[in-house]
Amino acid sequence: MHFDSVILDIDGTIWNTTGIVAEAWNKAIDKLYPQVPHVTAKILQGQFGKTMNVIADNLFGGLTEQEKTILMEECCNQEQLALHANTTNITYSDVIDTIEKLAAKLPVFIVSNCQKGYIEVVIEKNGIQKWIKDFECYGNNGKNKDENIRLIIERNNLKSAVYVGDTQGDCEACKKADIPFIWASYGFGTADSYFAKIDTFAELLSVLE
Repeated sequence: MHFDSVILDIDGTIWNTTGIVAEAWNKAIDKLYPQVPHVTAKILQGQFGKTMNVIADNLFGGLTEQEKTILMEECCNQEQLALHANTTNITYSDVIDTIEKLAAKLPVFIVSNCQKGYIEVVIEKNGIQKWIKDFECYGNNGKNKDENIRLIIERNNLKSAVYVGDTQGDCEACKKADIPFIWASYGFGTADSYFAKIDTFAELLSVLE
């Protein structure tokens, strides 16, 4: 197939923040609701890709809806601080070089179920500002991933986009958005169907030739 654009997921596709995020979220938990069980990197790998309200329901089930909202806001605040301060390389191998090479051929976009401001951190920490044409996320507008994929397609007048992600949730979003899905098998999840599978991010170059 010939594609005119590529849309990327973040967590489990571009990088793996789960260790850093677990520490940050546990700091928020201890600060506000210490009765809530701590999270681990492994627990977060099973949650990333879901919308923030679903993650809150899954992890903070003993709290009221208002308390979940308060805690998730503090988790995201601590996460942003931790990611800005991080100096460890958590980006998957060859991601930045591959995005640069992809951008020479196709416009590159990002769509995630993340909180507001997170994509900006990803772009800044990886120095990929000049290669990302547009992005959208759940935190900006409350829309699910398939809706935000369609939003990116519509406002950039894309005719043949493909999405790269690592979970069954990404796969389902692509089905709903009616675009092909490339499964990043090195990430956090599985997928029951896909246009192509990549075992490393760099393999995107050959898949999208």
